[in-house]
Amino acid sequence: MSDFDFALGETADMIRETTRRFAADRIAPIAAAIDAEDRFPRSLWPEMGALGLHGITVDEADGGLGLGYLEHVVAQEEIARASASVGLSYGAHSNLCINQIRRWATPEQKARFLPQLISGAHVGSLAMSESGAGSDVVSMRLRAERRDGGYALTGTKFWITNATEADVLVVYAKTGEGARGITTFLIERGMPGFAIGQKIDKMGMRGSPTAELVFDGCLVPDANILGPVDGGVGVLMSGLDYERTVLAGIQLGIMQACMDTVLPYVRERQQFGKAIGSFQLIQAKVADMYVALNAARAYVYAVARACDAGRTTRFDAAGAILLASENAVKVALESVQALGGAGYTRDWPVERYLRDAKLLDIGAGTNEIRRMLIGRELIGA
Repeated sequence: MSDFDFALGETADMIRETTRRFAADRIAPIAAAIDAEDRFPRSLWPEMGALGLHGITVDEADGGLGLGYLEHVVAQEEIARASASVGLSYGAHSNLCINQIRRWATPEQKARFLPQLISGAHVGSLAMSESGAGSDVVSMRLRAERRDGGYALTGTKFWITNATEADVLVVYAKTGEGARGITTFLIERGMPGFAIGQKIDKMGMRGSPTAELVFDGCLVPDANILGPVDGGVGVLMSGLDYERTVLAGIQLGIMQACMDTVLPYVRERQQFGKAIGSFQLIQAKVADMYVALNAARAYVYAVARACDAGRTTRFDAAGAILLASENAVKVALESVQALGGAGYTRDWPVERYLRDAKLLDIGAGTNEIRRMLIGRELIGA
């Protein structure tokens, strides 16, 4: 299938080609095993680091490529095309963790944390959600009590991507009351009082580990505070637009993977003496899949460009991932249907695409929350 030319530019095209080759050679061959074994492929991280994929949005002076969110979305898309679970862990590492450090850290913190995260020697994560604080993030209960030279953290976080593998985590905790009483901390593996709790057995995105974090008086020095004390909501909210935009690339990758599987199948599968792709109902199905993919691409790429130009809006970032997530589920469902009985087996990857696609109807803000945000912003309520 020839790709529609969105004219993203030479740099984005180069990132796509480099990432596509790597993903096809190193990720795609092990994607089914990653899913079946629920195994995080840590050995890929230094390889991705060597290609510069972890530091796409980091300034060159800090060891990154100095590129933008458009290039980051393109890399995210091509990684997820090979394995959505690797794509999810990559997004949590490169955007939720590295990009927040890039945006908010002091020069000393950047020099301390970024080199190993960008190289892939370390894995990064972000911890916002709790068992009782998802969309209502301000209701978080992880407490940070002032101590000499730092803060003692007590409580838990839940639904944390990369938790079991992370060496560095961006963690939000309560240092006061309400929205103005949250602070961001850089937590390091091995800190006394910090442990990994239960790992969560998920329907999809298997191989991208999700787990609980447990803090029992974990002492975090002042040097590990990211951004202003009591300014954590500002840190958090300022990153959500970029998070939603980059993670939308996962859904683009899933839809492209569906097309990669369905088109050869309907050309070759014979019924009634002819390829099923010659039947108009199958042609209509494929047409709808293609339009859903490129409609989502157009919106996501446009929002990524707006992010790079400093003119994105909260409701468009939410809208882009809303469209991409819902389209991806529809496209994955149609892929299963197009393959018929074969699509319902684990012999073909479309059932994995469907399980993986469902996550981003929920993660990074549910589609219900996205609709509420978009409607509220547009109406001015």
